[in-house]
Amino acid sequence: MTADQTVTFFRRALRIARTEIAAVSALFIIALGVMTFVELADDMTEADGQAFDQSVLAWVQPVAGEPRGPWWMKEAAADLTSLGGISVLALFATIAIGFLLIHRKRLSALLLVVGLAGGVALSEGLKAIFERERPPAAFQAVETINASFPSGHALLATVFYLSLGVMLTRAFSRRHVKAFVLGAAIVIALLIGTTRVYLGAHWASDVLAGWSVGAAWAMALWLVAYAVERRQIAHHAALQDEADPG
Repeated sequence: MTADQTVTFFRRALRIARTEIAAVSALFIIALGVMTFVELADDMTEADGQAFDQSVLAWVQPVAGEPRGPWWMKEAAADLTSLGGISVLALFATIAIGFLLIHRKRLSALLLVVGLAGGVALSEGLKAIFERERPPAAFQAVETINASFPSGHALLATVFYLSLGVMLTRAFSRRHVKAFVLGAAIVIALLIGTTRVYLGAHWASDVLAGWSVGAAWAMALWLVAYAVERRQIAHHAALQDEADPG
């Protein structure tokens, strides 16, 4: 290979890397999320994993039913945790889907529906498989209705807010605005998961597992959207997101 050919090759490789870096990052997050979930599921039944969960719960609630911090912090946590509930997410999703359809973002609207429906199926299916008991009732500051592992609030919040954040980043051209939007989505998901442990509704590993599965599922959906959109733009298909009229 000549010097000119080598330079041309590396230029093409760099161009491909720049255009595909998002897809590679998404694949990395999917792999990391799956591996983390498998590790947490394995540790959940072992002494070390149970000791970790017990120690976190004991630190968060030195006295059962009384989380650390002033009285208003418990109220704030109860308000924040509701942002990951299925009713609130269904309401927000309906609004977001309507907005996307008005702006002719049909592909994004469809994937948001699939994302939430798939997230619910993953949450309920995994809970049914593992059937882990929640922390003792004395520690639970909010009502709970099903199995503990993984946290449905953490999983669904990560799927919805992360997916929505990624979609919104495409509406802005400035990098710092994209970073702010995506960062805000991540912070919301993290806060919701943290409140589940703080309020005694879940073990810490439940929430970590929910974040892992939710992030992997959200990135898998983004990869599907990325591939479908590129293919449909090339074929001028009707499902693709259309640009807003100037």
